[in-house]
Amino acid sequence: MIYKIHPANPENHVNPVKGFMKLLLAVASLLLVCFPVTAQTPLVITTEPNAIVWIDEIRRGTTDDTGKLSLTKVSPGRHTVRVRASGFKETSVELAPGRRALAVKLVTTTDEAELLFQQAETAREKARDQSAQQKAADLYREAIKLRPAFPAANVGLARILMDLNEFKEAHAQIEAARRARPSFAEASAVEGRIYREEAFDRDAIRSFNRAIREGGGVQPEAFVGLAKLYEDKGEFAQAVAEYRKALAQLSDSEPVIYQMLGAAYERMEKPKDAVAAYEKYLQLAPNGSYAAAIRSILEQLKREAAGEQIIP
Repeated sequence: MIYKIHPANPENHVNPVKGFMKLLLAVASLLLVCFPVTAQTPLVITTEPNAIVWIDEIRRGTTDDTGKLSLTKVSPGRHTVRVRASGFKETSVELAPGRRALAVKLVTTTDEAELLFQQAETAREKARDQSAQQKAADLYREAIKLRPAFPAANVGLARILMDLNEFKEAHAQIEAARRARPSFAEASAVEGRIYREEAFDRDAIRSFNRAIREGGGVQPEAFVGLAKLYEDKGEFAQAVAEYRKALAQLSDSEPVIYQMLGAAYERMEKPKDAVAAYEKYLQLAPNGSYAAAIRSILEQLKREAAGEQIIP
């Protein structure tokens, strides 16, 4: 159909296309009022100070000194929230669809196995040398001795044994975790990391893919593991894709992934993307272990991104 404007009266003509577009805009505005977009509304979790929070078995961060943690990358569907704080009984609660605030009350515990496990987790995260790592491993073993079916402790012990290059026992701990919990995405992700350390790439890929399946497609540690395997092969574009999958599933609770992403972009000779990744790392971890090294190369990368020729 062809619409014509009468030359004698152009100001009286109503353009039906413009009218239709105005109607669409009006409908869209009404929908936004009636059904506001909430996907980007932060989820605020309130519990004990310095508590670790998992959502659907993915560690998402630690509460601040007031006991609050704000997370943006959480879909509005139903989720399971798990909270652990030193000296308290670990608690899991359901988050109803659409809910963007959750208070989790923890109660103190006298369970010796639980307390030893918490001490082991803290010791592992703080360990900086082999002696400290061995002390963490001993704490895990004491917890497992008191509670033989303790899959979380098995996986924690497997992590520290991997760091100590005790791969055979690390695999044994993964198998013990699976006997108590056959479908355990974190265990499979750690298994993949152990295989990668042993240079068994095919087994590592199989374990990482199993972790992703067991996690229902959500397992950032496994995606990072796959990214590292791609990097080992020099396939940096594929590595970048896997790092981005991991970042999409986290609320910036693991700044180190931005450092890994930036390094991959550097190897692809994409300085602009490397700068963006590194600056995000510095924003999240200004005093992080990679901060000084990143700052030392950032200006040169910015000049490269701007098209300047760098003379060595």
